[in-house]
Amino acid sequence: MLQHDKLFIGGDWIAPAGTGTIDVVSPHTEEIVARVPDGTPADMDRAVAAAREAFDHGPWPRMTMAERAAVVGRLAEIYADRQAEIAETITLEMGSPITFSQLAQAPQPLGMLQYFAGLGATFPVEDERPGAFGPITIRREPVGVVAAIVPWNVPQFVIMTKLAPALVAGCTVVIKPAPETPLDSYLLADMIKESGIPAGVVNIVAAGREAGEHLVSHPGVDKVAFTGSTAAGRRIASICGEQLKRCTLELGGKSAAIILDDCDLPSAMGFLSIASLMNNGQACVAQTRILASRRRYDEVVQAVADMVTGQAVGDPADPATGIGPLVAKRQQDRVEGYIRAGLEEGAKPVVGGLDRPFDRGWYVAPTVFAGATNDMRIAREEIFGPVLTVIPYEDEGDAIRIANDSDYGLSGSVWTADADHGVDVARQVRTGTYGVNMMNTMDPNTPFGGFKASGLGRELGPEGLSAYLEYKSIARLG
Repeated sequence: MLQHDKLFIGGDWIAPAGTGTIDVVSPHTEEIVARVPDGTPADMDRAVAAAREAFDHGPWPRMTMAERAAVVGRLAEIYADRQAEIAETITLEMGSPITFSQLAQAPQPLGMLQYFAGLGATFPVEDERPGAFGPITIRREPVGVVAAIVPWNVPQFVIMTKLAPALVAGCTVVIKPAPETPLDSYLLADMIKESGIPAGVVNIVAAGREAGEHLVSHPGVDKVAFTGSTAAGRRIASICGEQLKRCTLELGGKSAAIILDDCDLPSAMGFLSIASLMNNGQACVAQTRILASRRRYDEVVQAVADMVTGQAVGDPADPATGIGPLVAKRQQDRVEGYIRAGLEEGAKPVVGGLDRPFDRGWYVAPTVFAGATNDMRIAREEIFGPVLTVIPYEDEGDAIRIANDSDYGLSGSVWTADADHGVDVARQVRTGTYGVNMMNTMDPNTPFGGFKASGLGRELGPEGLSAYLEYKSIARLG
């Protein structure tokens, strides 16, 4: 069993303030595979103090953005050499199929490091505008100490949506990984030490909710960057609002895939299998509402059912596995609760149901519901598991109405033989990202975030870097 007994604070490995530990449990075997310290509020105080010292008195914010970008580029080079280890670690700790870990969990964080290193090399820190009484210098300065609170489903990906732009901007960071997935952050800490990032610029403390709320509330934190549930996001937003603290929130989703009548179903299903079921359905952008016209409804239901049954369910370390276990017993119970709710509300399970695939491991049967309406819980609430709901629509306008009839607005897609018309549909759906004949893959160069209850602010792209900058206007005469 792997064991860590230190926390990464102030550029070094130090003993935790408390004696509590976190057991990392394999979702496949239900056995303990690692143990790490459980961070306490006192540990968060030390981490914030280290970040505060590094920001207020250290060299990092005082370097040029191009100099910081070069260091982030070195971190990317180190990261590139350890992708296989990162992928295997994430599969071990949270059950992501190894093929998904190798294609997304490890490479996408690397892509973000490389992107922001390139962006920072040329990003304008100052520019001038004409003012009423003379020239005005517009200056961009780092926001300060950032608390980055990340979930367990794509831990390195979400860390990098926050860490990469924050570092380039000149911020210092305290990262709180989820207690389910602390192991990959230990690998990251080793890479940060090797990269030459100054001590205290990045601090990592895995912990639970109490220490996390302490971090959010800490007066030494200038900005909170959070990815997770909408309920937790509301709590964080209320704390930040009371303190007038900056925050970005990337929250839940209940995205709709609109299948238009001219869609080539066999072609679409190959892409939709990834868009709907990636990471065992544990993705905020998953396309879990499938909207099909009544004219082709039965045909679409069958195609979706065939797509789901074509996914091998099993050991996430096996390259043949398409769907692995859920991250924890509570998540298994949650998803099965939604399957039960779908049955009680009258939806028909075409595939799957409540029979578990295996006696051991936190698996649920991948499930497709037909005969569903958009007012059912399975169509309105984020399930975060391999459960898809096929909903009929009357015409294209009705499909757009159903897609928009949601508390969320994070992602979505349309599937059609006419891509230009698909873009017209995309313009009418109120979500932060959208795909035509694909799922928007969160390109590092484009802003990512949601409408409505899916969050506040944007990550990635130049907009993501700007989220870690404060704007200062300097007017002068003479």
